[in-house]
Amino acid sequence: AVDRVCKAIRDNESILIYGDNDVDGMTGTALLTEFLQFLGAKVFFYVTNRGTSRQSLIVEALEYALKNECKLLITVDCGITAAAEIAKVVEKNVDVIITDHHEPTDKIPHCVATLNPKLLNNPYPNRDLTGVGVAFKLAHAITNQLVAEGKISPKKVDLKRYLDLVAMGTISDMGSLLGENRILVRYGIKQLRKTKRIGLMKLISICDVDLNELTTFTIASKIAPRLNSLGRIDDPQKGVEVLLIRNAQTAEKMALELDLNNIERQKIERTMSADVEVIIANQPEIMERKAIIIQSDKWHPGVIAILSTRISKAYNRPTIVIAIDKEVGKGSLRSIPEFPLLNVLKDCSDLLTNFGGHDFAAGLTIKEQNIEEFKRRFIAAAEVQLHDSDVATKLHLNAEVNFHDLTFDLMESIKLLEPYGNENPQPILYCRAKQAWPPKVIGKTHLKLYLEQGDRMLEGIAFGKAALSPMLRKKDLMLEVAFTPQINNFQGQSIQLMIRDFRIIEPESHT
Repeated sequence: AVDRVCKAIRDNESILIYGDNDVDGMTGTALLTEFLQFLGAKVFFYVTNRGTSRQSLIVEALEYALKNECKLLITVDCGITAAAEIAKVVEKNVDVIITDHHEPTDKIPHCVATLNPKLLNNPYPNRDLTGVGVAFKLAHAITNQLVAEGKISPKKVDLKRYLDLVAMGTISDMGSLLGENRILVRYGIKQLRKTKRIGLMKLISICDVDLNELTTFTIASKIAPRLNSLGRIDDPQKGVEVLLIRNAQTAEKMALELDLNNIERQKIERTMSADVEVIIANQPEIMERKAIIIQSDKWHPGVIAILSTRISKAYNRPTIVIAIDKEVGKGSLRSIPEFPLLNVLKDCSDLLTNFGGHDFAAGLTIKEQNIEEFKRRFIAAAEVQLHDSDVATKLHLNAEVNFHDLTFDLMESIKLLEPYGNENPQPILYCRAKQAWPPKVIGKTHLKLYLEQGDRMLEGIAFGKAALSPMLRKKDLMLEVAFTPQINNFQGQSIQLMIRDFRIIEPESHT
C-alpha cells in the first residue's frame, strides 16, 4: 500500500479517497486527503450519499474516479465486503487500496493492498482500530517510508495534528477505548482542544461546547450527531468539506447548515420513535421474544441506526429496525454481548441482498417479500441462543463506597481512567444512604435527591426518573444507590452523584 501511494505521488497520478458516509468515514477521508495534499499529491475525495444512491456505491466511486482520471482509489472505512464491485474497478485499470475495519467475508477483494486489522492471521495487535484509525496508520507508514528514503525531513510532518480527526471518528463509531485506541483518543482530545480547523471550530462553537471542557461525551452527544446528520438526511460530502475548509465565512455558514440538518434529523427521529411506541403498545407479543424486529415504509433509512441502538439498549435485546422503500428494506442491527450478529446473518444470507458490519452493530439490505421469513429465522436463533438472564436489564457495579470516601483526591484519581467510552465506561459505584428530605423534580423529567450517610449529605441527579417521585415521599427512607460521582462547578466546587439507578430498602419486619 505504501509503495503504491508513494508511486502515485512520485508520478503525479490523481488519487481518489473514497469514504463511508458516517463520521468515521468522513474524518478518515479528511485525514488522508489533507495528508496526501500536504505531500504534494493530486487528491480528490468522494463520499457517497446512501440515501440517494440507486446503484453500487463503489460503482459510483469508480465513475467519479474515471471522470477525474484517477489511477488509484483508496477506500476509507469501507470496501472489505465489496469484492465483486472492486473487481469492476480493477478492470478499468484503476488500482485499489482498501482501508477498512469491518468484519471481512469469505471473499477478500482482489486489489493492490487490503489494510484491515480484522483480517485472518493479521499480526497487528490492535484489531479494534476504527476506519479513521486505519487511515491514520497508513499515513504513519507513508511518513516512515518517505523519511527512510530521505524524501522528507522527520521535522516536516507532524502526525499529531491529525489526532483530532482520529479521536472524533473513533468516538463516533463506538470504537473500543482500551489499549492503543485509548491513547489515540486521549491525545486526540488534547489536539481537539487546540484545533486550528476553522470548520471544526465553528461547529464546536455552534454546539455551545467549551473547548477546555471537551470530553468523549460532548463529542458523541453534540459534535458527532451534527456531522452524522449529513450522512443520514443530506450530503455527507459536506462533512469532509467542513473538516478541510479554510475560509472562516464559508465555515460558519456550513456549520449553521449542519445544525439545521441536525434539528431536522431530530424531528424525523421523534416521529419514528413515536411510531415505535405505538407498534410495541399494539403488539405486546414483541416484548415476549428475545429479539426485536420492526419495520415500516414510513421511516427514513438514515435514522434507523439511532432507533435500533436506543431500542436495543432500552430492552437489552438484539434489535433490527428496517425502513422499506420500493419493496426493498434497509436494516440497522444492534445486539448484546451474548448474541453476535454476523454468524446469524450468514445463516440467513439466502434471504438477504447484502449485509456487513460488526458482531454487535451491522446493516443489511433485504427484499420486502423476504422480511417475514427472515424475522422468523432470526428470532428463532435468538430464542435458542439466549437465556432469560441474558435479556434482563443489567447494571454492572464496580465498588461499594461510603460518603467519606468521595473526596476531591478520589475524583482526581478517577479522572485518570478517562477517556471514557466503549469498553471503558465511567465507573459505577454504589452505597446505602438515607433520604435527608423528599426529592425535587427538576426539568419536568429529572429528580434531585438529597442523601445522607453519617454526618455527610450529598445531592444526586437521577435523569428521567421524575415519575418515581411519589414513591420517595416517605420520611427517612433508606435507599441503595448506584451512581457515578461528579464534580459540580456551580457556585464553587462540590461533589454530586449522577444516579444511574436506585432501590428502596424496606425495613426488616420484627414480628
